[in-house]
Amino acid sequence: MNEAQEPRKTEGQEAFSREVEQKAQRKLKAQRHGPPQVWHGLGMMGLVGWSVAVPTLLGAALGLWLDRHYPGGRSWTLALLAAGLALGCWNAWRWVAKEAKAISENDDNGSDE
Repeated sequence: MNEAQEPRKTEGQEAFSREVEQKAQRKLKAQRHGPPQVWHGLGMMGLVGWSVAVPTLLGAALGLWLDRHYPGGRSWTLALLAAGLALGCWNAWRWVAKEAKAISENDDNGSDE
C-alpha cells in the first residue's frame, strides 16, 4: 500500500500504540532480567569467600611444607599465609568490580529500551 491508501492514525491511536509498545518493552526487560534472587546473592557471596579462602589456604599449606623441609629463622607459613590472603582479597575485589561494571553497563543499556 502506498501512503495515499494507508489509513491515517489519529493522535489518540498513536499515543495508545506508543503506550502499548512501552509496556511491552518493560515486560520483556523484566522477563530478561528477572527479580534478584536470594540464592543468586548467596552464591555470589560464597564465590567471593572461596576466592579469598583458597589462595590463603594454599599459601599456608605451602608455608607449612617449606617450614618442614627448610627450617630457618623465618616462618614461611605466616609469610605465605599473608601473601595468599592478600592475593585472595585482590582477586575478590577485581571480580566484584568486574561484576559491578557489567551490572552497571547492563542497567545503562536497558534504560534506553
